[in-house]
Parts: sequence; structure tokens; C-alpha cells
Amino acid sequence: MNSKVDEAPHFLRLRDQYVPRGIVTAHPLVIDRAQGSELWDVDGKRYLDFVGGIGVLNIGHNHPNVVKAVQTQLTKVSHACFQVVAYQPYIDLAKRLSQLIGGAQPYKAVLFTSGAEAVENAVKIARAHTQRSAVIAFRGGFHGRTLLGTTLTGMSQPYKQNFGPFAPEIFHTPYPNAYRGFSSDMALAALDELLATQVAAERVAAIIIEPVQGDGGFLPAPVEFLQALRALTTKHGIVLIVDEIQTGFGRTGKMFGFEHAGIEPDLVTVAKSLAGGLPLSGVVGRAQIMDAPLPGGLGGTYGGNALACAAALAVLDTFEQEQLVERGQQLGARLRDGLLALQGRYPQIGDVRATGFMVAIELIKDDDQRSADADLTQRLIDQARVGGLLVIKCGVYRNVLRFLAPLVTTEAQIDEALQILSAALARVLITK
Repeated sequence: MNSKVDEAPHFLRLRDQYVPRGIVTAHPLVIDRAQGSELWDVDGKRYLDFVGGIGVLNIGHNHPNVVKAVQTQLTKVSHACFQVVAYQPYIDLAKRLSQLIGGAQPYKAVLFTSGAEAVENAVKIARAHTQRSAVIAFRGGFHGRTLLGTTLTGMSQPYKQNFGPFAPEIFHTPYPNAYRGFSSDMALAALDELLATQVAAERVAAIIIEPVQGDGGFLPAPVEFLQALRALTTKHGIVLIVDEIQTGFGRTGKMFGFEHAGIEPDLVTVAKSLAGGLPLSGVVGRAQIMDAPLPGGLGGTYGGNALACAAALAVLDTFEQEQLVERGQQLGARLRDGLLALQGRYPQIGDVRATGFMVAIELIKDDDQRSADADLTQRLIDQARVGGLLVIKCGVYRNVLRFLAPLVTTEAQIDEALQILSAALARVLITK
């Protein structure tokens, strides 16, 4: 008898015993190893990983370039704290990010550890620059789980719960949603009303937006909306923060999501796929804004850790060497076309959304309102796992199934995933 059969239940029992229920694990699995777009659990079963650490592994699990860079750096400096002494990987990465986002313009970058930390510091920088306090975010947006990140996040459950009181001077406004009939013009009118009735523009330090909402349902901000937002913030001296934590590094078919609209943000937050699986985040922005905080106002013990910086530099090299942005465009089109074919067979797939390789389907009930069907979404996720495909949900009503496969995924793996999903749909709809 294979002793490994009992390993997963054993570890899951330990998880329940020692890990609090507040941190949810989407799949009842314990993994042993991973490579590229695949992982194996402790019982040896293989899965296609179309979650990628929730958008962290755009270049795949254990990319050899990242492994080599970290191993090499480990023999030099693993950690020193940039606030104590400088080291080359941090400086090199700050330069590359500044040039990547700002081009020839004077940009600077500061590095942190998590996406929420980047968001919090972007707000600090914007407030220091403008000497204003208010920040506007969007309903359905997600900006982290810290107190300020949770306050900025435009969803009540499960994020806000009873964690208040929340940070003051944060205002929310509707985000465009073409599928639900909420246009850019309607969203801009709501923003104008907010500025007229709740907070004057001259009190607003920043507006923060995801170019494609991540946890909110993979909803793309229309080009005209982002352009109008850029014009409005410029007019009123408001800092435009673009949260590229999930959309950045090739996920949307561009290196960064804001590029689709041809705008230049004031500040950009980056994290997730920046360092190929190592914890690293940053704020990149216009030099005059970035220099607003006085010396000592920014920092963090692990921010810009040397190992993570070395990994990030290897990630950026890999994007160039393997043309991963273009690769993501091709894979996104293949996955989108396959999902559209499934939509033709299953009307419960109300919408197929794809911005590059940032792809999702919205699952609905068979009624005139196209009501969200969160139960169907969860059962589909569970059945896909049975077939060997890992996916997770998102959306304000948790009825959107999202795909965040690595950009190194093969065409054969895309086709395999579609076959697994098709079989899972057939099972859940027959047994409904």
C-alpha cells in the first residue's frame, strides 16, 4: 500500500489544528513541487495551475533563470536592509523599473515587500506631495488586506467583516461595467457627483484605480474612461495612482495595463509577478512626486530584499529573452476562443472577458436579470480540480471564474485545460 495516500489528509488535519480559519485555502490540497504551469500534490497527482499564486507566477514556477539568480545572490548578500547599507540589486532594479515605466522621463522607484505595502506607501507619497488627505477608490476594487488597503477595497465581504473602524478620508465611486450596462459616461458622472457632494477636488490627494479590476471580476477600464480620469486628475492636481499589482508584467497583453489607454500615471504600484515568486513590491513614479516624503518617511525592514531584487532582475531579463508579453497575447486569444466556444454551448456562461492573458468567465442563473450564480461557480471550481485543473473565483458576488495561468503555458496545456473545464461544466450542469 502506498503510504503517500494518507499524506494529504494528515497535513490538512494539521492545517485545521494550527492555522486560523480566517485564512482560506481555495483547494483542499497540499502541494509538494511545481514547475512551469504544473504542480504536484503530496500524493503525486499532477494539476494544471491556472492560478499561479494568484497572478504571482507570470513566468511560471521555478523558472531556471530565477532559480540561478537567487542561488548566485545567496552566496553574496541575502539581506542587509537598504535603510542601513545600499546594495547593487536594489539600485539596478529601481533603475530598470523607472525606465520601464517612465521611459526617458525622470522617474524613481522605492521597493517594499507586499502589494498592500506598496499601495499604502503610494498613498503616503501622494499625500506628502499634494498636502491633501482624501483618496478616491472604486467600488469592486481590491487594494490589499491591511487596514488602509481594506478601506480602499470596494467590497464588503469577506474583506471588511467587523474589522473597523476604517481609515478616514477614503471615498468610493462606481467603476464601469459594460456587461451590466454601466458605461464610462455613467461612471464619470458618478465621480463628478462625488466631487460635488462629498469631497471637493482640492481636498483629494489621489485617485487609485486598477486598469483591469482583479478580485472585482476582471473588469477592464475602458480606454476612454482612463483617459478622462487622467485629464481630470491633471486638471485638479490630483495624483493618479494605477494599481498594476495583478495586471502588471505581461498579464494584459502589455507590460502594464495602463499602456492600453496610452496614459502616463503619476504613481504605479507593482508586486505579484515582479519577482517570480519571491515577496517584492514597489512604487514607481514621477521623481518630483516620489521625492515628496522627507528622509526617513519611507522604508521597511525587508523592503527590496537582495534575493528578491535579484529574482526580479532575472524576471525582467526573461521577459525580453522569451518575448513573454507577445506570448501572453497569443495564449490569451487561444483561451478566449475556447471559452467563447463553451459559452455557445452553455448559456450559464454569461460573459467571457479577456484582456491579454487576463481571462475570466462570469457565471449566471437562467433568469432575465442574469443573476450571479456563486454556487455554480464554486461547484465548477471543485469539479475542475477533480479533473486536474486549478482555478479560483472573483467578483463582488464571487460568480466569476478567473484564469491566471503563467505566460510560459503551452498551447497543449491551454487545450487540456479547456477539455477539463468542458467536462466539469457538463458534470455540474447535469447534476444541478
